[in-house]
Amino acid sequence: MAKRERSRRVLKEEVSRRIQQIDEIADDGTLIRVPDPQPHERDARGRNWDMGRFGNARGFEAAIRAVVDEVREEFDLGDDPPGSVPNPFGD
Repeated sequence: MAKRERSRRVLKEEVSRRIQQIDEIADDGTLIRVPDPQPHERDARGRNWDMGRFGNARGFEAAIRAVVDEVREEFDLGDDPPGSVPNPFGD
């Protein structure tokens, strides 16, 4: 089955949504800061992105890694359309 392609923003939101639904994280009330997905060359499993350095994740690393790997199996990181990322300098 071909993977669906998603933008960085959509992947970040999807990973964040799934992480916040993990029972132990939801029960603890912890808000995990999710980094932007980083592109890389396709690996042996055909994945073209990854995430690292989650904020406020101490004790939840294994559960978070499982979510990220699950989303990596489902979706490819696509090219963000021009103009989809706002210019922080406004020019």
